[in-house]
Amino acid sequence: MREVVFDTETTGRDPDTGDRIVEVACVELINYLPTGKTFHRYINPQRDVPEEVVKVHGLTTRFLSDKKVFGDPDIVDALFDFFEDSPIVAHNAEFDRKFLNAELIRLGRPILEMDRYIDSLKIARALFPGAANSLDALSRRFQLDKLGFDLAKRKGAGGHGALIDTKMLAEVYLQLRGGRERKLSFEAEKPTMDASGAPLPQFERRPQRPTPLARVARADELAAHEAFIAEIGEKALWKNIAG
Repeated sequence: MREVVFDTETTGRDPDTGDRIVEVACVELINYLPTGKTFHRYINPQRDVPEEVVKVHGLTTRFLSDKKVFGDPDIVDALFDFFEDSPIVAHNAEFDRKFLNAELIRLGRPILEMDRYIDSLKIARALFPGAANSLDALSRRFQLDKLGFDLAKRKGAGGHGALIDTKMLAEVYLQLRGGRERKLSFEAEKPTMDASGAPLPQFERRPQRPTPLARVARADELAAHEAFIAEIGEKALWKNIAG
């Protein structure tokens, strides 16, 4: 099963007031695991980037001034080639969807409906009701620092970025789906679905051993155990257990 983790950085919070996308990134997943294939572009928003936003992602108006605009085929066409027809995973998906759709509307292209997206924030809220479920909070919960992510750097100026956020979200999403230790099975006739319509992990039972493991106790240990049972007498629980 292929999915694409997606994130944007923008000039602000509301495309309806003229805010634009300045960075897009994607990470490919197969059966919830990152394949190493990514997509990343910086984008000229054709407007100034407010200083308070620069403090978040570090992308200045000057840095972006020589980048391609969103409508360039190397950005919009390449992005949708990467998407293919796969579900799109995003944290607080409506935010990214709204900005992407605003750019598509400017180009006269069809927008993406919400049923194309899997919102990892909704999954996290269902699993951890009442807890902090931002990407940073979940990254701390799942100890992504042990995977090499610098979580302390996230608090500083320019600590956020679309590419690093998609890589972090890919690991968080994997944990939300059950983690690296579980074995997935997608062959069930009617797999269990979550609220977004994506299949949940199917856990396979470990088969029973065909023959019991051989005893490893030494002869003197077995003799000491028999002597201990004899001291207890007929009420010893071991006497009621078949050998």
